[in-house]
Amino acid sequence: MPRVKTGIVRRRRHKKILKATQGYWGGRHRLIRTAKTAVMRAGMSAWRDRRRKKRDFRRLWIARINAAARLRGLTYSRLAGLLRKAGIGLNRPMLAHLAVEDPEAFDAVVAQAKAAG
Repeated sequence: MPRVKTGIVRRRRHKKILKATQGYWGGRHRLIRTAKTAVMRAGMSAWRDRRRKKRDFRRLWIARINAAARLRGLTYSRLAGLLRKAGIGLNRPMLAHLAVEDPEAFDAVVAQAKAAG
């Protein structure tokens, strides 16, 4: 079997990796071996952090709702129970947004939940 040179295939593969490392510091955007490991590590971090972002935002929303609820004499868990009992179907992002941006509306939601519970 004759020997086959990689020629254009290797060049295309290298160009794809070096294009992904534009803006990286030092040899990480210039040298193919270090660039390859940099791209792989960046991909792993991106994959992990896409999942972590969901957790982080949920924690942030709960902290904001809890802080606003405590100003009104409730805890987060009590407020969640009252909202469920009252049949108010606001999700965490909306409650957190109300707590920060529109405290009067949050007061109204809390009052409605307290009245039903």
